[in-house]
Amino acid sequence: MLPTLPSQAPGTPWPTNAWPEGKLEADGPRFAALIARAFGSDPQLGETHAFVAIHRGRLVAEHYAAGFGPEATCPSWSKAKSIRQALVGLLVGDGRIDILAPAAVPEWRDARDPRRDITLDLLLRMSSGLAFVEEYLPEKPSDVIEMLWGRGKDDVAHFAASFELAYAPGLFWSYSSGTSNIVARAAGVAANARGADFERFMRRRLFEPLGMTTPSPRFDAAGTFIGSSFCFASARDFARFGLLYLRGGIWEGKRLLPEGWVDYARTPTFQQPTDQGRYGAHFWLDLAGPGSFSANGYQGQFTVMVPERDLVLVRHGISTAEGIPNAKTWLRDVTECFPTGR
Repeated sequence: MLPTLPSQAPGTPWPTNAWPEGKLEADGPRFAALIARAFGSDPQLGETHAFVAIHRGRLVAEHYAAGFGPEATCPSWSKAKSIRQALVGLLVGDGRIDILAPAAVPEWRDARDPRRDITLDLLLRMSSGLAFVEEYLPEKPSDVIEMLWGRGKDDVAHFAASFELAYAPGLFWSYSSGTSNIVARAAGVAANARGADFERFMRRRLFEPLGMTTPSPRFDAAGTFIGSSFCFASARDFARFGLLYLRGGIWEGKRLLPEGWVDYARTPTFQQPTDQGRYGAHFWLDLAGPGSFSANGYQGQFTVMVPERDLVLVRHGISTAEGIPNAKTWLRDVTECFPTGR
C-alpha cells in the first residue's frame, strides 16, 4: 500500500513566487556533520554543488559550493525523465494520450511488427523489451552515448525506436534513456507541438504554474524534447517540481496533474532481480527509505520525496559510479535527521 501523500498545511504559502522559509526541525548535530561532509573534500561522495531541504512545505536548509547559488542552473540528466512523466500526465488529463494503448510509433506501423504491442505504460516503466544498451563509459558499447552525441543526436526518438526487441514487451525491466525519448516524441505528437512550440507548452502548463523560472530544456533537430537527459534548472526549481509530486499533483489548491497520476509514478514496476533499485513509472523508489520516491540523474543528481516526513531533498553534484551508492546513503542519513508526521 502506498503511503499517504501529505497536503499543504493551512497557513503555509505555496512557493510559486518565493519559497516560504521555516525553522530547521532536525537532529542538528548530525545534520550539520552530514552537510559538512558533503561540502568538504570527501572522495567517497565526490563534489556536492547544491543542496536544498523542503520540510512541511517550507525551505529549511540550503547550501551551495563556491561558484554556485540559488539561481545557478544544474544539470538534470535523467531527472528530465520525471519531468517528462509530468508532461505525459498533463496530456492524459487532457484526454490526448491513453498510456495503456499501443504507442503511436511510426517505426512500428507494420502489422507484423511485434513492437506494435508496446504501450506508453511499458515505455514509462522501462519494460518495452527493446535491445537498448544503457552505458556511460566511452570504452564500452553505448547506445545512449550514440543517441545523444553520435549518429542518433538529430532524431533521438527515431534512433531509439529503430532497435529490435530483445524480450517480449512487459516481461523484462531494463533502464533505457531511449524509451524516454520515444515517449517524448509521442507527447509532442499528442500536443501537436515540436521544438519551440512544445517548449511553450512545457512552460505554460508545468513550469509557470509552479513558479519555475529557470528550466532550460533541450531539443534535437527533429524538435523532440530530449526528455531522457536535458532540462537544466536551479535546485530551488527542482524542489518546486518535487513538492508538486509530494502534494499529489495539487498546486495552489488546484489539481494540476490528473487524479492518481502521482500514485501511478510511485507504483512499483515488475522487475527481475537487479541491484539498481526499485522503479515505478519514470521515478525511482525507496532511495530514502520505504515509501520515498525520487527523480535520479547521472553523476548524483537527486530530487527525493519522502511522504512520511513531508520532505523534499534536492542534491546536485558530481559523483563517480562508485560514489553514487555513497551519495544515496548520505541522502538516506539526511532524511533520518527529520521527524516523521506533522
